[in-house]
Amino acid sequence: MRKPGSMKALEDLGRARLSRNFFLRDFLHSEIADFYRIPNIPENPDLAIEAGTRLCEELLEPLQATFGRLHIRSGYRSPDVNRFGNRNKLNCSTNDRTAADHIWDRRDAEGSIGATACVVVPWLVDHHGNVEDWQKMAWWIHDHLPYASLCFFPKLWAFNIQWHERPRRIIQSYVSPRGTLTKPGMANWEGDHSALYAGFPDLVR
Repeated sequence: MRKPGSMKALEDLGRARLSRNFFLRDFLHSEIADFYRIPNIPENPDLAIEAGTRLCEELLEPLQATFGRLHIRSGYRSPDVNRFGNRNKLNCSTNDRTAADHIWDRRDAEGSIGATACVVVPWLVDHHGNVEDWQKMAWWIHDHLPYASLCFFPKLWAFNIQWHERPRRIIQSYVSPRGTLTKPGMANWEGDHSALYAGFPDLVR
């Protein structure tokens, strides 16, 4: 599939269904793109759809089935949008580091594919109010879903959740306690963490 060259073609691309509840259009909104008038359009639509489908089917669908509707904060970033965001200090990494992450249609340096979305889980916001409660969701996801990486943020406990064909299984946070919660090699990485998220619903697939 070619990169859309018209409004109609972009409209049709947005109708690409990634999973039961998600379409590509759900992930094309970008405040950077909107405000600075930079088109946020996949250069390789087929690769974006392939990676986005895995993200939605394996991670976002079970999250939404278990906790209710997700709020998608951001998803796909075109290389042009991400490059502008990085150069202007708008919380974007370099394109090389963002490939197979927010840039769904670009393979990383190892040739792997991946996709990331930033989401808010309203259920978590409504039911847990302590600053450290983001860790409950982090450990629940760690025990239940095949995520590649997670990164949590202070506002509404939004978090980046990544699918990648070579998952690192690392959880990081900008919320207190900041830093790395777990990663392979840390003592807390393996085992059952259910005591840390007592009262959370069972996984629904």
